[in-house]
Amino acid sequence: MRIKRILCPTDLTADSETALRYGVALARAYEAQFIQMYCQNSANGNSDGVPVVPAEVMEQALLKHADQGELKTLGWQSVVYGCDDPGDCITREAAKSGVDLIVMRSRRRPHRAALLGSVAESVCRTAPCPVMVMHSDERDWIKGTGREIGLKRVLVAYDFSDYSELALKLGLLVAQEYQAELHLLHVLPPFSLNETEITWYPLGKEGVYHKAARRLQRVVPDEAHLWCTIKNAISEGQPYREILNYAQRNEIDLVCIGAHGAGFGIQTLFGSNVDRVLRQAPCPVLVARPLRLPRETSNVLVERQTIRNCDAGAPALTATPAA
Repeated sequence: MRIKRILCPTDLTADSETALRYGVALARAYEAQFIQMYCQNSANGNSDGVPVVPAEVMEQALLKHADQGELKTLGWQSVVYGCDDPGDCITREAAKSGVDLIVMRSRRRPHRAALLGSVAESVCRTAPCPVMVMHSDERDWIKGTGREIGLKRVLVAYDFSDYSELALKLGLLVAQEYQAELHLLHVLPPFSLNETEITWYPLGKEGVYHKAARRLQRVVPDEAHLWCTIKNAISEGQPYREILNYAQRNEIDLVCIGAHGAGFGIQTLFGSNVDRVLRQAPCPVLVARPLRLPRETSNVLVERQTIRNCDAGAPALTATPAA
């Protein structure tokens, strides 16, 4: 996977500064095009239901993290949507623009409010690409002005499903890029390890712990050990609790997790393991999603502001190329 386009939804408040800072830093590191997106309720827009946000407002928010020259180098593009469902708008724009990564912020919310879900959780379920979610009060690995990425430890939650395999591939790419430790965690169901720590088994048979440990050792390619320190861990219990506890104890900088899967998938009204990790993680979370093939796009980098309705097929109202 190569990151060529990064989409960063923002509400233009101080709370969204974290996502902008991470998005710009990653776009700079991967030399990717940066798309800044703003969603506003259609009822608060103009007579056509389209919100009007001056390009200067969005540009000023970005200039806190990059200068004018860098914005042109990154092919900065601002997109404004008028819609009633921001999550749907974000996934549509990501699919339309052939985005490789969505970087967005989620708010810490009380447990009662968490039952209703959030925009970030909605996007993580439906996005056509991986989604990185962060909060404003978590471990920070974008240093200083955002020109140094101090990512040291990456945790991959692995349940042997196809979606956790996507998470592993993403984790390996990130770990290789920044020479970070890769921690691989598999969580067994509660009460799986009820035997004593040292047990004699009949010849050719192993306990669930040993089977899982052997399988976990085989999922990482041999060549990865040449450039990355790999640490495997097996625990038992509720997956989201074990992931959160492990991340806290080991000062993990980034958690990679699959959006679906046998152990970490979308489950009930009360939230999935993924949702709970997103809400409570002490660091940013990278949710692996199958990458849909991008549509053909121009190689010419442009700086523009586009104002769109979220109705299917609605045309862009403005598109002004950079001089």
